[in-house]
Amino acid sequence: MTNRNEPSSPFDADDAPGPHQPALTSELPQVTLRSPAELADALPYLLGFYPTDSVVMLALQGERGRFGGRLRLGLPATTQDWPETCDQLADCLITDSRRRGAQITGVILFFCQDPSRGEDGQQVMERLRPLAQQLRVACGKLDAPVLEALCISNGTFWSYCCPDPRCCSPDGTPLILPGTSRMAAAATYAGIQVRGSLRQMEARLAPLSASRAPEQEEALDQAARNLVPDMLGSSATAVRSRTLDLAERVLERFGQAAPVAGRSAADDRDDALLAQNEAAEIILGLQDRVTRDQAAEWMEGPQAEPALRLWRALARRCVGAYAEHAAAPLALAGWVSWSLGDEPEAKVALSRALHADPDYVFAQLLHQACNEGIDPEQLRQSLRVERARRSADGALRAAVQGELCRLGEKPVRGVRQRGTRSAVPCVGRKGPAQQPSRPAGETVNGAEVAKEPGGAAAPDRAGGGPGDDSSLSSSGSSGPGPLPLVPRQRRRGMDARPSRGRRPAPGRGAGESRGPGGRHRMPRRGGPRDANGRS
Repeated sequence: MTNRNEPSSPFDADDAPGPHQPALTSELPQVTLRSPAELADALPYLLGFYPTDSVVMLALQGERGRFGGRLRLGLPATTQDWPETCDQLADCLITDSRRRGAQITGVILFFCQDPSRGEDGQQVMERLRPLAQQLRVACGKLDAPVLEALCISNGTFWSYCCPDPRCCSPDGTPLILPGTSRMAAAATYAGIQVRGSLRQMEARLAPLSASRAPEQEEALDQAARNLVPDMLGSSATAVRSRTLDLAERVLERFGQAAPVAGRSAADDRDDALLAQNEAAEIILGLQDRVTRDQAAEWMEGPQAEPALRLWRALARRCVGAYAEHAAAPLALAGWVSWSLGDEPEAKVALSRALHADPDYVFAQLLHQACNEGIDPEQLRQSLRVERARRSADGALRAAVQGELCRLGEKPVRGVRQRGTRSAVPCVGRKGPAQQPSRPAGETVNGAEVAKEPGGAAAPDRAGGGPGDDSSLSSSGSSGPGPLPLVPRQRRRGMDARPSRGRRPAPGRGAGESRGPGGRHRMPRRGGPRDANGRS
């Protein structure tokens, strides 16, 4: 059996490393494994951690038995679930591998569980023997023989397939000392690091201890009373902004914290930097999809590492009745880990998110994409585009508002202008704007200017009223000048013009109307009144 530079297959499941892990890239030199002891030693390097309470399946491809797909699942809780679980595991690995064109020539099984209190490794091996046999039968039904099945418990391994006591003692064989095998040397050369056990990785995401949980749950209750009504009402946008601002301040605080040695000490430091009310407010705010999606943009650069620590700390604060709320920070922790290239930790976090809320779509999609071997760069690019669009919209809006404030002007809504120029009125103008007077009898846009009593020509405004200040000329200007732009006629109510068959109002000629100050407007000469053809 040979571990070569095979890419991660798209059907790798749960906690298998992916294309960003050196163990499955071309950086790892070819390593040939020749014994059950070397197989047991290679398992943590293939997964990136020591599996606990797990069943692991490795598919072998081709004549040389190269490692292909790999799958990990937690051991079923009850023996009644074993038959169905074995059938599903075999079908998931073997059938899907063949559907993608892989030639499966064999399967290797690992059963990993430490002894419970009052139990030893030998008893663990015997207890799991029926499970191993059922899984071997399920693989055999699909024409994929199990070449080796190992039980690893308490630093010792047993083989369910090898009857030779010289290599596989019935009493168990101790594992190779860490760092002394050829696989360990190749992993060190490739820069692969084993992150400890699966139990240790999950402990970093588990809720706080019972002694600290009541105070945090009380803070969550208070935050729910304050935020939930606003999140469901008209203040949702304000809550989003406040949540993201608070999270950014905490990120800055995390980034400035002094480094400490050890993962446990680092988690204790982060818990001390995060106040209970801050954690409660951010946790509640992340339940909003828009807020969560914007927080997912902290996936790279100097913000990524503090963001990952913050999401872990928030997941530990989801206690008591708020356990399901951990799905959001756990999914974000999985996304940032995946974006940073740490697929084992990403899959552990995403699995915990689905454990907290199996219907959480965000975690489902990320978990599937991670297992399918999709490059996270595609998702990162989408988030970058969304962030740039939102930043550009905000910058443009701020620039326009700033320029209008500098000019003391504001746009007019609902008034459409004729021509190519736009008219922006002055904010401080009072009353209707006056147009330059024109000589009587002059034609403007096909209409003759009417003459007012006293010889003055009526202004050429076609639709002016008390609120129409769309002209650029200043009040009181006089004298000849260029023709101003004539705004589109605004529609008036039905009672503003004479109905057909009725006598015109006293003091007006038929078809006439009066403008500001009682002045006559120019009479209409027929034709459509507006773009809708009303006359």
